[in-house]
Amino acid sequence: MCIRDSINAEYMGYFKRRQTMVKTYELRTKDEKALVEELGKLKAELAKARIGKVSAAATQVKASKIKVLRKDIARILTVINEKRRTVAHDKFKKKKLKPLDQRIKGTRASRRKLTIFERTRKTKKAQKKLNCNPRRKYAIQAQTFIPYPQLPKYFAYIS
Repeated sequence: MCIRDSINAEYMGYFKRRQTMVKTYELRTKDEKALVEELGKLKAELAKARIGKVSAAATQVKASKIKVLRKDIARILTVINEKRRTVAHDKFKKKKLKPLDQRIKGTRASRRKLTIFERTRKTKKAQKKLNCNPRRKYAIQAQTFIPYPQLPKYFAYIS
């Protein structure tokens, strides 16, 4: 005799099918309009589930169903956000100024660091000083390398 025959699976919950979730890799293949439509359907279904939970209608709405719906909505919103961000990233790729969310975050210190242009700027007084007294250039004669003389062998052990 099989376990399924002896125990009512509907009440025990052993053989129930798991709630189906929306797969993220499937969502990434769809375009944005299809995602928005599916998002609307899931939101409507979530609203019905919440009403069913409060009113305790004939069909018992489980908390797990609501949880799955909420997670599915979050997945769809995440994929929509990813797609919009990639479009914005491509749009501002070669521009000089980018929106804040498209910039490299780095560390707080690196964001406040002076740029190369700001670091190399000179005051008018410093520029005049450099112009009047340019850096001197000296021609230095190249010397040939003279190695140290070889020490006798008995000095090799003392060091």
